[in-house]
Amino acid sequence: MNIQLKLVILILVLTLDDQVHSGEVIGGHVAVPHSRPYMVLMEMEHNNKIKYCGGFLLNEDFVMTAAHCQADSYTLLLGVHHYDESNDIQKLFVEKAFPHEDYNTEGYKNDIMLLKMKSKANFSKIVKPIDIADQGYDLLPQHCAVSGWGRTVRNRREMSLILMEANVTLIGSEQCQNKEHSYCSKGDTGPSVGDSGGPLVCEDGKAYGVVSSTFKPDNGGPLIDYYAKIPDFRQWIDSIMKKYQKVRLTK
Repeated sequence: MNIQLKLVILILVLTLDDQVHSGEVIGGHVAVPHSRPYMVLMEMEHNNKIKYCGGFLLNEDFVMTAAHCQADSYTLLLGVHHYDESNDIQKLFVEKAFPHEDYNTEGYKNDIMLLKMKSKANFSKIVKPIDIADQGYDLLPQHCAVSGWGRTVRNRREMSLILMEANVTLIGSEQCQNKEHSYCSKGDTGPSVGDSGGPLVCEDGKAYGVVSSTFKPDNGGPLIDYYAKIPDFRQWIDSIMKKYQKVRLTK
């Protein structure tokens, strides 16, 4: 019997009077402060609304996130653990966004984007880049985790004040509808709304995926979370960064 699936993207849209609260990533726990110094909290304006996504720092010039996190303008917050504790937070702006040219909202295929910052990130104990998985890596990573400031209860609008993290176990492609260029995990533990664009980090400390979307079976079965598979996009990533790393994109 065919199972009809409902797609849920994991972007969090807030009006200005919405609130944030402390809690747990779905099935997760509070991250050790600044144990994930590559994490980026993205505040964006789109159609006169504020929306939030996650992202992660690749080097002093580039942040990676999901293509469906495109917006009219971006503010990138680096060094965040608790949203209200902003003494050491770096606030940077985006010079140009590079969503994948084959990104497709139908099924959120190729849901990956690079953001070139206007100024360079200053590395410190709480702001550091993360390595990404190599091109052509075909094994299924083990012992992976996701992190972000997204919803901690699925039926609430609020996001978390504190960076949360949750362990996830990846499943084989035959169990995740054979979606191309993606990893996936199944179950109630994992990313939620507002965690889009964050990294899937596995046992060697590298980022293997980008939090993308969730499929919710109409029959009430386990949720399936999708992550853009970084090894499949490595050539594209390297070409963008090599071309624009040292180039000013505006006059």
